[in-house]
Order: sequence, then C-alpha cells, then structure tokens
Amino acid sequence: MRLLLANSLAVLFLCACASVLYVWTALESGLYRHKRGFSHPRAAVLPDLSPKTFRALLALPPAQRPPFSHNDHANNYTGGGGHPADTVQQRRQPDFVLNEKEELAGLSELVEDGIFWSERLEALSPIGFSEAHARAWSQKARASRIVSLVPGCGRTSNRLASFSDGTKACVRYGINADQVQGETLSYYLASLLGIANLPPLALSQVNPGGEQWSGVEEDIVDLHWSDYAVVSLTEWVSNLTGVITPTPLRQEGRRLHPRREDLESRTVAEVLELMQWTDLVLFDFLTANFDRLVSNLFSRQWDPRVMERDTSNLHRSPGGGLVFIDNEAGLVHGYRVLHMWEKYHNSLLASVCLFRRRTAKHIIELHRLRDAHSRLLDLYRDSEPLAAELGFLSDEQAGILQSRIDHLNKHILKCKGTYSQL
Repeated sequence: MRLLLANSLAVLFLCACASVLYVWTALESGLYRHKRGFSHPRAAVLPDLSPKTFRALLALPPAQRPPFSHNDHANNYTGGGGHPADTVQQRRQPDFVLNEKEELAGLSELVEDGIFWSERLEALSPIGFSEAHARAWSQKARASRIVSLVPGCGRTSNRLASFSDGTKACVRYGINADQVQGETLSYYLASLLGIANLPPLALSQVNPGGEQWSGVEEDIVDLHWSDYAVVSLTEWVSNLTGVITPTPLRQEGRRLHPRREDLESRTVAEVLELMQWTDLVLFDFLTANFDRLVSNLFSRQWDPRVMERDTSNLHRSPGGGLVFIDNEAGLVHGYRVLHMWEKYHNSLLASVCLFRRRTAKHIIELHRLRDAHSRLLDLYRDSEPLAAELGFLSDEQAGILQSRIDHLNKHILKCKGTYSQL
C-alpha cells in the first residue's frame, strides 16, 4: 500500500511540473496568436504578470486608442544578405585622422563648453543611417514583393522577410498594435532629434491578396496574422555584434560626467562609442523604453553580473556605429507602465552629464516651443502613408512626452550650471 501511495504521489508531482512547464512555454505563443483589432480594440484576459518578468509586460492589454487627429532576438543580425552595416554606418572623413587605439591627451580634446562632446570627436563619429538612405529604403520597402517569411527578429510574432531582390527586413507584428505603434513613433522621434542610430522603417498592411504579400499567403495563415493588420518593416543589417554597457554606466555610483577620472586614458574608439551611449540614455528616457538598459538595472538586484553581458536590443556595426533596434516598448507601452520603471530611468539619466550638442539643441528647442506633439505628428503623417491606420499618441501620452522633454531640458541646464565653469 505504501509503495502504491508513493508511486501515485510521484506521478501527480510529475504531472504538476509538466503542466507548469507547458503553461510557461505556451504563454508568449498564445498571446501573440490573439488576433489584433485595429479599428475596434478590445481588452484581452491575460495572466497576472510579475514585474520580474519585465519583457512579459509587453503583453499587458492596450488601452482604447483615440482616433487619429490633430488632437490626437534572433535580433537584427542573422548572417548574410541585406545591406552590410558599414554601408550605412560609415565614418566621416575628417581633415585629421587619429588611430582608434590612440589615447586622447586630455579633457580639453573631448569636451567643449563644459558639457558637450567636442567638434573634433563629432567629426570622427559614425554617420549612422542618413536621411537620404532612410528615405530611399522606405520607399523601396513599401513597393517590394515579399517572397519569404522565416523566424527571426526577436519575439515569436515577428518574422525576417526576404524581398524579391534578395534584401531583407524585420517584420514586427507584435502581440498587440501598441508595439508596432511604439516602434514606429520611436523611430520618428529619433529622426526629430537627429539621432541616426535606428534602422530605416516603413509601415505595411498585411494583405494576402495584394502584390506585396501574395507570395507568403500560406505563411500569413499559419502565423494567424489578421488581414489588413499594420506591421512595421525595418531594414535588416548584417554583421552586427553585441555591446556591453560601458563601465561608467555599469556600476552603481559610477557616472559619465565631464571629469578627468571619467574620460581620460580612453581610446578614441571608446570615446566615440560613449558619445552614442549618451544619445541612447536620453532617447530611452524620452520614450520610457524599459526593454534595454533599464531592464538590466532592474535585474541587477538578483543578477549582479547582468551589466557585464550584452545589452538587449543594442548592437554595434563594423564601422563602430551603435544600432538601436526593437523599440516596441517605447512611448505607448512604456508610458503605460512608467510607474514601475521611472526610478531606473531617473537613476540612469542622473549618471549622464555629457551630451551631443545637436541632440541637446533639439531638446532645448522642443522645450522652448512646447510643440513636440505637433512636430512629431507632422513628421509621422508626412512620412507614412499608413499613419492614419496605425494611429498616434493620445493627448495624455503627448503630455507625458512633453513633460519628459521639459525634464531633460532641466537636467541639461543643471549639468551646465555644474560644469560650465570648470
């Protein structure tokens, strides 16, 4: 009898473990297969997700989106094909050349006017994705026929698409439409700020009967994608590598300020990368994107070495340019869960008191004119034929964006008051 009872308990225990494993592994797949409604959003019944599983927060149900109006990880590197990264992340050709392993002589070579990276460094920095390249790629992507969809580009709902000419793009369908909207509006906000580290983006509407999607009609059915869902296409860039958070931003109590101990004895290549990190910190603060560096800060409480590993959704091109990919958590969803992450955003921002002059100038202007909402809307609507179908920020979200711009302006002025006389 005892043996029979022990065997029965063992069987029950194994069944319970198997059930937990099944539910856990099926969670993401089940969530994205819920068909998205663009015109008639509806609440979904989703599990209670712990803050510890921060990426699962992307599955939280979206709020009702207002109408579009004036009031209104395979990652991105998976092997050959596409445009090599160095064709769009090439370095400027300055009048002078420094060996990238050469150490800069002192603080005066690095910083101007107390808090701005020097023009000498700006002349050496990677160009990024130029406006001309982005415009040409987007036009081509909207008109190109898709011939295959394979797994890739992050979460299971996304796909790596091949066009008929052999080039590729990441297709982001997302668990809900808010993720596509966050990805798209984050891209145009970066354009508004002059941050050229995001791959070109274009919107497309899934239409199995249309010329662009007819070659992958069976794949669309298998993926359970809704007909006429709006998805984002972003340029797929080859030969990208992972990026570890630099020491000044990695350890508690460290900072990236215009001080000798923070900057000197660094190579040119290291400093050029730090310049791009300062843009990244400001950008992720504005968009409240928790799915990059902020999530690592949060995870440090139970994983002290997390900052020593590759940063999520950030890669480096062969030319030294950082590539900010997968910005789905920005703006729309990031603002919804802001209360969970704000202390980490503020902590990261406080660690930076060095800025690219161009980026700071745009932020100060958007603060002064208080027109971030209308300027972003104009850029988005002028650039995207499907802008009306995807929608824009609500009035509340637009207010949060402006308040974060105001906060950044105040932070820049505080840094200037601290260091401009040194």
